[in-house]
Amino acid sequence: MNPVYSIKEAIHKIEHYCAYQERCHEEVAQKLRSMKMDADEIDTIMVHLISDNFLNEERFAQSFARGKHRIKHWGKIRIVNELKAKKITQTLINIALKEISTEEYLSTFHTLADRNWESIKETNLLKKRKKFCDYLLRRGFESNLIFEKAKELENLQKL
Repeated sequence: MNPVYSIKEAIHKIEHYCAYQERCHEEVAQKLRSMKMDADEIDTIMVHLISDNFLNEERFAQSFARGKHRIKHWGKIRIVNELKAKKITQTLINIALKEISTEEYLSTFHTLADRNWESIKETNLLKKRKKFCDYLLRRGFESNLIFEKAKELENLQKL
């Protein structure tokens, strides 16, 4: 049986939830719904969280983009899709992507690509290329980057 929360208790609980980790509005609204709060209560609590700076979509998007790139080594396409799934606006997504410098992005891409190419134990070059490309596409990197890198690595292997 889920406890019933007063607005004060819910605010206290949700402040901890937001302080622990950056959250987007959608996650917080979902959490409040799971706490059986009604729409008016959710609106009141959301306004409180935003005015007290517990909730900030721009900060969330920037932190999300940085973290997913640096820790999970995701490409920009995957980051954009995940942010869209969290109902983040395109403007905030563009701001968030600025958190990743071009040098850092390409460095991560090349490191990941080289490591993956070496790890694929496939003698058939076409199959190896497909596995390589599929992996990096799943990670959310741009196809033109992937295909150029694949060509480069194939040529090195042929030498």
